[in-house]
Amino acid sequence: MFKSFLMAGAGAFALTLPMPALANHHKAGESTDAATLSAPEIEFTEWTLDNGLRVIAIEDDTTATVSTSLWYGVGGKHDPEGRSGFAHLFEHILSRKTENMYYNMINGLTADVGGTRNASTGGDRTNYYEIVPAEYLEAMLWTHRERMAKPVIDQEVFDREREVVKEELRQRVYAPPYGRLRFVIAENGYDVLPYRRSVIGSLDDLNSAQLDDARAFHQAYYGPDTATLIVAGNFDMEELRAMVAKYFGDIPRRANPVSLEIGLEEPVRTEPRSIVATAPNVPLPVTGTIWKAPSSNSEDAPALDVLSAIMSRGENSRLHEALVRSGKAVDASFSYSEDADGGYVAAYVITNPQADVDEVEKVLAGEIDRLRTSPVSEAELTEAKNEFFGSALRRRETANGRAFELGELLVATGDPRAADKRLAAMAKVTAQDVQRVAQMWLDTQSRVDFRYVSGEDDPSSYANPVPLPTYRTLPAATGEPRKVLPEGEREAPPGPGERPQVAQSAIVNATLENGIEVVATQTTDVPIATMTVLFPGGASTDLRAKAGVAQFAAQLADKGTSNRSAQEIAAKLESLGASFGASASTDGTYLSLTAPAANFAAAGEVLAEIVTSASYPSEEFDRERKRAIDGLAIEMKDPGDIAGKLVRLSLYGDAPYGSLPGGTIDSLAQTTREDLIDHRQKWWHPSRAKIIVSGGLATDEATALADKLLGSWKGSGNPPALVLDPAGEAQPVRTIVVDIPDAGQAAVYVATRAVPRSDKAYYALDLANSVLGGGSNGRLFEEVRTKRSLSYGSYSSVPDRADDSFLIATAQTKNETADEVAQIILGELGKLGTEPLTEDLLAKRRLYLAGNYARALENSSGFNSIVAGLMMQGIEPAEAARYAERLASVSAEDASDAARRYADPAKATLIIVGDAKQFIDDVKAMRENVEVIPIDDLDLSRTDLRKAAAE
Repeated sequence: MFKSFLMAGAGAFALTLPMPALANHHKAGESTDAATLSAPEIEFTEWTLDNGLRVIAIEDDTTATVSTSLWYGVGGKHDPEGRSGFAHLFEHILSRKTENMYYNMINGLTADVGGTRNASTGGDRTNYYEIVPAEYLEAMLWTHRERMAKPVIDQEVFDREREVVKEELRQRVYAPPYGRLRFVIAENGYDVLPYRRSVIGSLDDLNSAQLDDARAFHQAYYGPDTATLIVAGNFDMEELRAMVAKYFGDIPRRANPVSLEIGLEEPVRTEPRSIVATAPNVPLPVTGTIWKAPSSNSEDAPALDVLSAIMSRGENSRLHEALVRSGKAVDASFSYSEDADGGYVAAYVITNPQADVDEVEKVLAGEIDRLRTSPVSEAELTEAKNEFFGSALRRRETANGRAFELGELLVATGDPRAADKRLAAMAKVTAQDVQRVAQMWLDTQSRVDFRYVSGEDDPSSYANPVPLPTYRTLPAATGEPRKVLPEGEREAPPGPGERPQVAQSAIVNATLENGIEVVATQTTDVPIATMTVLFPGGASTDLRAKAGVAQFAAQLADKGTSNRSAQEIAAKLESLGASFGASASTDGTYLSLTAPAANFAAAGEVLAEIVTSASYPSEEFDRERKRAIDGLAIEMKDPGDIAGKLVRLSLYGDAPYGSLPGGTIDSLAQTTREDLIDHRQKWWHPSRAKIIVSGGLATDEATALADKLLGSWKGSGNPPALVLDPAGEAQPVRTIVVDIPDAGQAAVYVATRAVPRSDKAYYALDLANSVLGGGSNGRLFEEVRTKRSLSYGSYSSVPDRADDSFLIATAQTKNETADEVAQIILGELGKLGTEPLTEDLLAKRRLYLAGNYARALENSSGFNSIVAGLMMQGIEPAEAARYAERLASVSAEDASDAARRYADPAKATLIIVGDAKQFIDDVKAMRENVEVIPIDDLDLSRTDLRKAAAE
């Protein structure tokens, strides 16, 4: 129901009240006895070429894929003077053209063979990666050679990508609530280190950048001597060595290298200070504290990780108990953010609107002081460590996950074994270590206390009084820019090699004595598994006046049972390294547990209790309802969140599918604890329940465990009849504009009604939709981002539904181009439905879709999600293995017919949420009967979307 609005990029954090009696919520003889977990080490082979390129190979013959990732030790800290955000901008540039690859050809080389690709920039590094079917390994290595040795950095790519990055900045920072908070923390987390400048940069610095800056940046920093290539997946080691030598061995080191070392060290802060930062779009005030912290290489880093987990990780953490569970905060976080040259610790809270911010600040300070003055308990230590090891197991389920875990700490420390060493060091952390690092790094004299409140966008309100140093200016670029070679002169990428034969995991079906169907498969040898219990109904069962009941019943299910309190449930699961999550989709409710195999039976007992006897204690219900209402108030400040809600309301009207799963502020206010109990007792019935188990458990073990946990469960009464005709009649086409004056960006959504998942036209529409907006090779992405740089991305999808679904196309853009983006989306929708689709195009799209699907099935959470969706839509689990086969049976004529029927712009509802004065006249010229609704008049409980007139 409630989602975290605190920026992950700014650091995670949590808070706690000075309540010594609540410091340790572990049930006696239970959590305190949990043994510390371990994770299998990441096995790899390493070598270095003469030109300095480091190569790491992670073999895994259980997968049919391979990932190639090139990690450059170049990040935001290397941004030149006056060019914040430049490493990130260059990441975009280097992904586009080379002498032998025309603009965005790399997207086709991955997506068209069933792969995916992306890139990212951090403070210390930039990485470029692909995951493809294993037979395309050589082709991917060829692309990395091209981008390392032969990039084309010209005015076209520079101008286009700079505009895209500016839209990314608007979407990630200016549009969402609390987006600018990342600027506040970075500015005050450091004094002299260049991490003080945001990796994403500023509009001023991006606007002032020049093409020659990009060429100089590449020549200064990019070469084999600053890079590590990580290959993970199914390959032959000797063949890999030969290919690496072939494609990288002759690339020279940088001709005029600039050192990657920064040569700066943070001074100790000896005097506390405080700031009040102001920014628009801040629904609820934030209060917090920032301290400087050590680098990733510090011996204190493992203890700070453990300290952070004790403070904020999970619902048994100190800060959750003190501030969230107490009702003083809507959300809270505490994190240690580390980089190669330094770090920071940030603790901050979104306050409850009824809470006293001064009191919240004192509670936070009191919890920090308690951490410094009193040792943490052994139970807290074990729990924190097991949470980290549980997370490590989840990351290590796939070869690509292992590659990324290894790569991230490698670039920060220089040591490829740093990830394993960090876990080993964490296992040895003592209570004394935690107290020592708290005393050292959370010193009261070195803190920056801050408030973040609504007001003007005023960076001076949070400016660090320490002047920024003058950062490095790079040598001017030399030589002439490269150009894409003429078509007849370009070198073609290598074709596919031999496809490895990988046995598919068998899907085993069983039925328990009480009628519960069990689906089990072993997807990995990594000792971690996921169990999902699902029930039909979901949000479509909600009465409109109480929209959100199904979702609330799911998300509050772990807040108490007949045998355990919320604190005891959280303590038990977190001490076992397990995680629990539950939600209600449109068609059903899902309750999932992921846990290390060694602890799965013990964690499963808690899951079974939650499923069979969730009790929704009054105190927990009242607090979480208030928190959820506050969360909805925050969502109503985000253009994308609002537009997403309006799609459902406008397409389904008063029909059951029109009910918002998260509810509305009014519907939650009317919801009672008894509503949740009634929903659970009525809809969570064993005769309708299904269980899915996947991951590192053998299928017979998984089935036996499901039987032990829920095989004897007997429900009361008969299960309710399923909802009939949940989609209802098709609604009139509408054009809806929600006006948010001075919104940071506009959200543009276009949607038409479509088919159920079980319809024979589903696969044809799925395939046609992938042409429209499937990833970065879809037409929307090409037209909106690649050609015009109007958005960070534009995509479309067909959500799976048991009854009529919808086709939806989306983008976010600056307000003044909202109408232009809407016209492009509507135009592409019409083109899809009128121009026949070719077999050549669809062959590539089949591979793209099938590849995404197959990768999702490789890990336990992805497998369970796909199979649960199928079962909720009345489709047998075995269909998960037939996806590629079903797509292959779709002809070009079938796909074109589906597009004609369902991608008709005349039947499309258009929704734009943003600053209407900047686009409304053009929208009215484009569409008839435009409904303009001021944000203050919007009512999501009514089909006309307007608040009732006052009587």
